[in-house]
Amino acid sequence: MKTVLDKFKLYGKVALVTGASRGLGKAIAIGLAEAGADMVLVDILETDTTQQEIEKLGRKAITIKADLSSINCVDPIVKTAVDEFGKIDILVNNAGIIRRAPLTEFTEKDWDDVININQKTLFFLTQAVARVMIERGEGGKVINIASMLSFQGGILVPSYTASKSAVMGLTRLMANELAVQNINVNAIAPGYMATDNTAPLRADEKRNKTILERIPARRWGQPEDLKGVVVFLASEASSYMHGYTVAVDGGWLAR
Repeated sequence: MKTVLDKFKLYGKVALVTGASRGLGKAIAIGLAEAGADMVLVDILETDTTQQEIEKLGRKAITIKADLSSINCVDPIVKTAVDEFGKIDILVNNAGIIRRAPLTEFTEKDWDDVININQKTLFFLTQAVARVMIERGEGGKVINIASMLSFQGGILVPSYTASKSAVMGLTRLMANELAVQNINVNAIAPGYMATDNTAPLRADEKRNKTILERIPARRWGQPEDLKGVVVFLASEASSYMHGYTVAVDGGWLAR
């Protein structure tokens, strides 16, 4: 008889993770592999280290170098994944960038660069993967990476806030349309995590102190803090969960 812990296992599943070279994406990919999934690693940067760690676990992993700033990458990514593994069971839209400047100085380029990766390509890659899942007829899991700024306004990051607010909204829309196909779409909103994106904040002694004082857990999150929730959302254990954005934030939103 299958136990509840068996429902978290991902053996026989194929997961595609964007932005898998480092930070959150690397930890997410390794976490899914630890649960049993074979991996498709997508990034414009080298993913050799991530691939090697996954292969040490006895799982298969392929890397696809792609520029997610244009949706021209979408069809080649999906084709390569399906040609190699025959299917895609899990999609994690993790790749994202941020640009910082005051509202009155923010440039069109900084707007477009962020929106293209964080929102536009996320949508069209999900669309393409959903078509593969629907055609195969065995359902699937889509996990979008949102942000605290899906819930809050923030400062100095207008295009990032706009894109991450859109991610939470799109997660709901995708769930509404795809649930009938047995495809679960949910999102994770990481709190203040120790990654390259937040390096400027951690380097600013005053901002760093202010942020830590507001986090009930009194620490920055680590990429590994996302492993448990991403495995849950990628697994059978979350089969009746659709359209929800889960905050993993050390209690930030509870304040």
